[in-house]
Amino acid sequence: MGYEEELQSEREYVAELYARLDGERARVKAAYLSALGGTGETAMDRDNEVRARHREMKRLNVADYGLCFGRLDSVDGDRSYIGRIGLFDEENEFEPALLDWRAPAARPFYTATGATPEGMLRRRQFLTRRRTVTGFTDEVFGKLGEEQGDVALLEALNAPRGEGMRDIVATIQSEQDAIIRLDHPGVLVIEGGPGTGKTVVALHRVAYLMYTQRERMERHGVLVVGPNPAFLNHIGRVLPSLGESDVVFSTAGSLLPGLVATAEDAPDVARLKGSRAMVDVLKAAVGARQRVPAEPIPIGMKDVVVQIGADVAEWARQEARDSGLPHNEARAVFREIVTYVLTERAIGRIGKGWMSRSDKQAWEDMRSGLVKDLDDDESFVAALDFLWPIMTPFELLGELYSSAEALAAAGADPSLLRAEGEPWTISDVPLLDELHDLLGKDGTEQADDQAAAAERRAEARYAAEVLDSMVGRFDHMDDEDHLFASDMLFAEDLAERFEDHDQRTLAERALADRAWTYRHVVVDEAQELSEMDWRVLMRRCPGRSFTVVGDLAQRRAAAGATSWGQMLDPYVPGRWEYRSLTVNYRTPAEIMAVAARVLAEFAPDVKAPDSVRANGVQPWARLVTEEELAGAIEEFTKQEAEFEGTSVVIGLPGVPGTVPAAETKGLEYDSVLVVAPERILAGGPRGAAELYVALTRATQRLGVLHHEALPAALSGLVESVGTTS
Repeated sequence: MGYEEELQSEREYVAELYARLDGERARVKAAYLSALGGTGETAMDRDNEVRARHREMKRLNVADYGLCFGRLDSVDGDRSYIGRIGLFDEENEFEPALLDWRAPAARPFYTATGATPEGMLRRRQFLTRRRTVTGFTDEVFGKLGEEQGDVALLEALNAPRGEGMRDIVATIQSEQDAIIRLDHPGVLVIEGGPGTGKTVVALHRVAYLMYTQRERMERHGVLVVGPNPAFLNHIGRVLPSLGESDVVFSTAGSLLPGLVATAEDAPDVARLKGSRAMVDVLKAAVGARQRVPAEPIPIGMKDVVVQIGADVAEWARQEARDSGLPHNEARAVFREIVTYVLTERAIGRIGKGWMSRSDKQAWEDMRSGLVKDLDDDESFVAALDFLWPIMTPFELLGELYSSAEALAAAGADPSLLRAEGEPWTISDVPLLDELHDLLGKDGTEQADDQAAAAERRAEARYAAEVLDSMVGRFDHMDDEDHLFASDMLFAEDLAERFEDHDQRTLAERALADRAWTYRHVVVDEAQELSEMDWRVLMRRCPGRSFTVVGDLAQRRAAAGATSWGQMLDPYVPGRWEYRSLTVNYRTPAEIMAVAARVLAEFAPDVKAPDSVRANGVQPWARLVTEEELAGAIEEFTKQEAEFEGTSVVIGLPGVPGTVPAAETKGLEYDSVLVVAPERILAGGPRGAAELYVALTRATQRLGVLHHEALPAALSGLVESVGTTS
């Protein structure tokens, strides 16, 4: 059969797959609408059915384009089509018409080679436009044909970039597939230089885990942490395009509900706040609020005055600390001890001469009255508030920062001192989160918990009444029916049905709940996170299931990682896996040659990733004055508007018309213009890393505008006079 006949045959088969997809979508939609209007079921069952059908609809909708992207032919004559989702044959429900790319049988599509064909004869990759197959390339293993496996990959790499990251499900390479499918339940570190696809590999790994561990994953979801909102927006379409929506996206500055921190501290301050030593500082700051009075505090009770002296407060403080409860919750223990001592002393004085300790009932009656009086005594409450105050993390950290004396008492560096009212920084978020654990719930939160508990008890009572009335109606049933009814309906179960009526998405519920824990966490640009950041993330994932993505050579944060073991060994010593990616799929060889020289300047031991392609376009440089800069940027922007794709101008913070390099981390553009690289290099100890990031954002074209002589590492750029192309 000739190429055109083969192409027509493939078009017809893929058209049949789309017809099957449309039929399945119609069936699921009808079931969804039926569940929405369902009657006779419990509310919880109906909600679960609606959610399940809605998830299925979303899964089917993502496959509208790019449904099928390839075919595998085995030496045994079997033929398998590979696609975004799985579809089964209408006549044989156990025979797949389309294999999900994550299925074990689909793996050779990504891993088979001429040297190790894995029982495969041919790999066919489709070129598609919307729902139509426009062409295909064949990679025939062995000696039966010529390998053409790079055609689909190169077409994807050379395509103009859109607004967001695209999935690579059709062009996953062998080294990437090995990481995506790695059977490791704990922490996996994926390191790779710019353009190696480490982010998109991590996201496809999440999709694979959610496919293979669906039941374990979907109830608690997956958390993806990125460096900034622009990056999260850039990658946000990948997992939905693969049919996965139970994913929460967050920056390190927004992991605490109700707070979105974007301000950054000076590098030295950020380094201090990011150190694990801050745990001891915060503990000391909390301990300093657990006071012993310098002078006894008098408390009037009936006709006597008793005192809270150092001895009483010391005993109560030790008992409260020994309880192991967080500070705010341990106040109840402190109060109980103080109350006991004060009432004992008061009764001894009030009843002196007429009340005997042996008269237990009279003694306890008087104690109850005195306790009630203390509850209403403003001086007693004020004394407790001084000796053991209820605090929020924001109050405590704000007070600590604004007092040189408090910082010194807690053993903190004096450079943490700042004026009251300054905005919270990204480095403050893990400290506030730590304080949530140290302090526990404040008075408002405890009151909310008590109200919720009372509501649950009321619901349980109502459910019990419903159960009683239903059992009465079931008296006429035979034994088998009666057993079923009484076994299935318990008051607690009915009460849970009232609670399980939260209509928010998983992401909405998780982001609003600090105590939410995830089954898996992806950390991108992980080299930027501090030791304190990692404490936050480990709380969010008690199962220690992580995909960690980064490149130590690109670290810019003063508190960031200098090694992976530094961050991970305190939590999973010897139990984390390391994998590296070595091929640059983003950056053309012409641009990477320039970036590699910069890398060699600040990280001579790190090898730049090898580019998989060259595009024949040489990067250029142009000398401009300060006055000419705005015009040169405008000229670049106008010229890039003639091309399809995206572009960006990268410079130092505060330079008009430019974006700082830090804000482009993890992003990619068809064309990049870097402004004043000599000043970026001089911008601090991590200036070279900033420049390396800036140079490696381009997928097609790179230009440089400079005011002074080019740095030696960029001397190979072709100087352009009077033009930006």
